[in-house]
Amino acid sequence: MSQSHANDNEGSSSSGCPLGHGGDGTGEGVNYGSYLHLNSLLNAQHPLSEPAHHDEMLFIIQHQTTELWFKLVIHEMRLAMEAIRRDELQPCFKVLARVKQIQTTVAQQWSVLATLTPSEYLEFRGVFGSASGFQSYQYRLVEFMLGNKNAGMLRLHEMNAEAHADLQAALISPSIYEEFLLYLSRRGLPIPSDAIDRDFSKPHQQDPRITQVFKTIYTNRHDHWDAYQMCECLVDVEEAFSIWRFRHLKVVQRIIGFKQGTGGTPGVPFLKKIVDQTMFPELWDVRTEL
Repeated sequence: MSQSHANDNEGSSSSGCPLGHGGDGTGEGVNYGSYLHLNSLLNAQHPLSEPAHHDEMLFIIQHQTTELWFKLVIHEMRLAMEAIRRDELQPCFKVLARVKQIQTTVAQQWSVLATLTPSEYLEFRGVFGSASGFQSYQYRLVEFMLGNKNAGMLRLHEMNAEAHADLQAALISPSIYEEFLLYLSRRGLPIPSDAIDRDFSKPHQQDPRITQVFKTIYTNRHDHWDAYQMCECLVDVEEAFSIWRFRHLKVVQRIIGFKQGTGGTPGVPFLKKIVDQTMFPELWDVRTEL
């Protein structure tokens, strides 16, 4: 969008939009464009190809919108984790349902990028230099919050002090799954002490004793209704995240095949490996046990 059009958006309001004038007066002087900072948002797309390749705009917007959705996932996950620490599971149900829907939306976005053909992509791929989605600090933060911990990933963000600090804090803190295990322990369920009194910077290890705790919850769900609901919410979130990873894999394979990814990343072989990663293993294992 041109600078003039973006400015027009910030300087006008629509009578049919609740963000325009005519509300309860609390937002006097605020209109749709200024509230959403559209001037900044719509002028944040800067293709580097010369002359600008038509499809580079698609590539930029696809990744920018994904980062915005990641920002919301992080915002929601933090709220859910705070509620678990207060021993309040019910507020998590809506929050995690929202996270699942965000993940579904982000997964569906891959179908837009899939309209980019291999030959079209190659016409502007070279302008990325060493840039890669592998460097997304927010994606890594989401993974850490879900429990996929890897201290080695911190080195990719050493030049960004704020991002590095956020990741370091998430690395050493319990994931949302571990917060749930801590909650279950506080409620008197026999969560093994070595599963919750440990170095949280290391990934959670599959433990059949925890599977038995979940078996108790599922077979006596009326006695553990909130915990039962939370189990299903967490399964929803991990399933949606796995679908996002799978769609990423297939779109990358469709566009670049088995070439190395941007910035020297392994590409499809690496993405295939992470599709099958499980972050809440006992919640999947219990299905076999029931």
